[in-house]
Amino acid sequence: MSHELTLYALAALAALIAGISKGGFGGGVGFVATPLLAVTFAPAQAAAVMLPVLILIDQVGIFSYWRQWRWALVWPALIAAALGIALGVAAFGAVDADWLRIGLGIISILFLVFQIARARGWTPPSGGRRGLRAALWGTTCGFTSTISHAGGPPITIYLLGEQVGKTVFQASTVLIFWSVNLMKLGPYAAVGVFSGETLQLSAMMAPAAIIGVLIGVWAHKRVPEGIYLKAMAVLLFATGSKLLWDGVTGVLS
Repeated sequence: MSHELTLYALAALAALIAGISKGGFGGGVGFVATPLLAVTFAPAQAAAVMLPVLILIDQVGIFSYWRQWRWALVWPALIAAALGIALGVAAFGAVDADWLRIGLGIISILFLVFQIARARGWTPPSGGRRGLRAALWGTTCGFTSTISHAGGPPITIYLLGEQVGKTVFQASTVLIFWSVNLMKLGPYAAVGVFSGETLQLSAMMAPAAIIGVLIGVWAHKRVPEGIYLKAMAVLLFATGSKLLWDGVTGVLS
């Protein structure tokens, strides 16, 4: 019985964290939800449990930020993400998740170093290379999201590089991940990761997920734009550092 209580408590906490993070702060630390479930589930099962929950969170977010996204930023990333999802499905179960985390962590931290250097005038402006950035980070997002629901850092890097306002950033993130997660449903079903147990737990997590996303939307509206964008950078650094730490400790263990 204590094992079941632990499982339900971890599941509710994972849903609440993911909801708050994705509802108000661009995904941020929401990636920790899947590792939390991996305490009691195999990684593939944890990813299967989280996918319907993430789609529910994104659906609430779509209504909350309806048509506040910037379509010119969204569609190129989605086309690239579809390619990344296909690559992720082909590699599902074969890619070492720890090395994937190490790579994402390093990329996230290096991007922030670049952003600081650019803000201080130490690098030339990035210029009009949106298509290239969308292709790179969209593909990376689709791949890493398929493997471990860790698509947040690549999209954060992409949108921070576009220097948009906080609500455009948030709404565009919500639309991208709503679309990406829907695209993952078929492939996940095809590889057989869903089961009656995973779907039951996903349904149990739904109330906490909805509460979390509503809290996130509420908080988003009350955080000043300058603070919000700095918070996104801090969350990206925290996410990158945690991914790097988890990957290194996993490889060395």
